[in-house]
Amino acid sequence: MSDSAVFGDGTRAVRAGLPEPVKHEPTLPGPVFAAHYHLPGDPTGPYTYGRDENPTWTLLERAIGELEAPGQDDAETLVFPSGMAAISAVLFSQLRTGDVAVLPNDGYQALPLVREQLEAYGIEVRTAPTAGNAQLDVLDGAKLLWIETPSNPGLDVCDIRRLTEAAHARGCVVAVDNTLATPLGQRPLELGADFAVASGTKQLTGHGDLLLGYVVSRDAGLLTAVRRWRKIAGAIPGPMEAWLAHRSLATLHLRADRQSANALAVAEALKGRPEVTGLRHPGLPDDPAHKIASQQMRRYGCVVSFSLPTRARADRFLDALRLVDDATSFGGVRSTAERRGRWGGDAVPEGFVRFSAGAEDTDDLVADVLRALDESAG
Repeated sequence: MSDSAVFGDGTRAVRAGLPEPVKHEPTLPGPVFAAHYHLPGDPTGPYTYGRDENPTWTLLERAIGELEAPGQDDAETLVFPSGMAAISAVLFSQLRTGDVAVLPNDGYQALPLVREQLEAYGIEVRTAPTAGNAQLDVLDGAKLLWIETPSNPGLDVCDIRRLTEAAHARGCVVAVDNTLATPLGQRPLELGADFAVASGTKQLTGHGDLLLGYVVSRDAGLLTAVRRWRKIAGAIPGPMEAWLAHRSLATLHLRADRQSANALAVAEALKGRPEVTGLRHPGLPDDPAHKIASQQMRRYGCVVSFSLPTRARADRFLDALRLVDDATSFGGVRSTAERRGRWGGDAVPEGFVRFSAGAEDTDDLVADVLRALDESAG
């Protein structure tokens, strides 16, 4: 067992994936730009061609593995150029014509597109909500269960361990989308999942300046198929993006703590507003997801969701914010918010707002939100 198992989140984050120190060398080597490598004789060794491996990926993959599965030396990580590339790699490497996949019906808005493609390949897709562990009811005969908890954008939570145990009893593989929680919020592999999958575009890297995805598993056989898919599809990250991601991990614990605290403070402030309905954040003691979230999450995340009475009111609110950018995605150090219904892919009210708390001073952020609500009332 590696030393990372005994360290705290902060220590792991700042040291994750670093190579052994070499005199006169940087602590985190710069990105390696290489399409090919010197390779005399038989093609053996770790680096043969740039589509297969890269030293910069290796360090980042090691770092993510130390965060998702600390102390689990059998865990392996593969990085991808986006979260959707990682999601696709798991689904399309594990499923075949005639198989059954179970997806959430309230997850990331690209999942309906994934469903269409799976069905085009002759794969049966069943869906159920995240809340209430409803996917349990459609598991019989399934080959793969896809869990997204907390769900995006509704922030429902399901019991990963319970669902995983039920799936495994039926011979079903389990993948958990850990994007919203991050490895510092929950560790799906410790809860029994076969795969932890995430978009590193969001809070993991946290600066809104790169796209990234990853897959982690302790099952070498399952991951071999994912690796093969990555090779076939050519779904590889650039070395600069991989290096920037690794550099950003060092502040993940600092960002996650501040952003989680800010999200909870914003949620608490919104509770007293009569125009706000459907308020959700797993950290709120009276949130429907709080009980399960408190059992499997160590941080509740940076996202708050709520609805304002109309589309126009939501638009006015977003326009009145000064410290919050009207932008999609979430998890950045600068707060963002958007009227989610503008994309058309989520079953949410027209006035539904997904709010992502950044790392601003808490009092400033809360004051900005309350002021914008007041100004948008007219």
